[in-house]
Amino acid sequence: MSKGEFDIIKRYFQRPTNQSDGVVIGIGDDCAILTIPEGHQLAVTTDSLVSGVHFFEDVDAYRLGYKSLAVNLSDLAAMGATAKWVSLAITLPSIDEVWLAEFCRGFFDLADKYNVQLIGGDTTKGPLSITVSAKGLVKTGQALTRQQAQVGDLICVSGCLGDGALGLAIKLLASGSVVSKNEDFAVLNKQAFIDALELTEPRLTLAKLLVGYASSCIDISDGLSQDLSHILEKSRCSAEVYLQDLPLSDAMLSEIKLGRIPQFQAWQYAVNGGDDYELLFTISPEKLVLLKELLKTQANEANLACFEIGKIITASSVSSTVCLEKKTHPLITFLHQQQPVDLDSSGWDHFK
Repeated sequence: MSKGEFDIIKRYFQRPTNQSDGVVIGIGDDCAILTIPEGHQLAVTTDSLVSGVHFFEDVDAYRLGYKSLAVNLSDLAAMGATAKWVSLAITLPSIDEVWLAEFCRGFFDLADKYNVQLIGGDTTKGPLSITVSAKGLVKTGQALTRQQAQVGDLICVSGCLGDGALGLAIKLLASGSVVSKNEDFAVLNKQAFIDALELTEPRLTLAKLLVGYASSCIDISDGLSQDLSHILEKSRCSAEVYLQDLPLSDAMLSEIKLGRIPQFQAWQYAVNGGDDYELLFTISPEKLVLLKELLKTQANEANLACFEIGKIITASSVSSTVCLEKKTHPLITFLHQQQPVDLDSSGWDHFK
């Protein structure tokens, strides 16, 4: 007997409900019912991943399941929220049980790591696409936002930049989707960059520590320049970014040293590439000292890096309309050893 929608839900997506985590009703009814603890607010984010746009058609099912959840948990991290619940809407061209089993294994491996419960969703037939809505809790009035950066704040990121962008470039070339003009991408460790693209780690642990320290925060999904510009526009500030301080992975530094990736190209990946899903935050110098002391006490925890890459320098009244019309962002000055560097800082935009 062929399996239908409800058979698929029961076999692959329905799991025991943990009412102690606030789930009154989970999968199996028209809506999920959640209890929000007193003194908390609900943070909600939704992302769609579409075949041919966000992932390749031949993508590994485990990695797609993992990343479809990871990008949403990263949004919760950017707000300083604790991830709690998630709903999943998946459109499938057909029922491939081997593929589904691997997709769910990747999805639930990450969900279980952060104690996140799947509470509902939808399954339909059509071109492969995944839409995830994640919910988290933040104490009332303590959410991190994009609009409180202050002149004099330092700009920090939570990890290395540019690897995901290089991983995407490698996959695009391998698929024949683009033709390289300047680089052959004969990197020695292609898999390290592909892993960075497909197995990104949401910085939920660090995010909770940033509450009360960071003045603003965002996750880097569309590139450092694009996402920093959102903070600058909301906070009405401008910034300097110091290229020599951008954290690059050992894999990227090795490719630069061997001459396979030019230094300038590595900066372009780090500034504009996207798919990093690191946290980008601003913080006063005084609070950064305290934060670093706090991070030292959490030495056994994962994902607690903090790299200073720039500074908020002046207040600004430049409108977002002006910002979107220029490739070089008017609110960001890129410097290398105190000398200005002309970088394309347009970032990723689905409709450009």
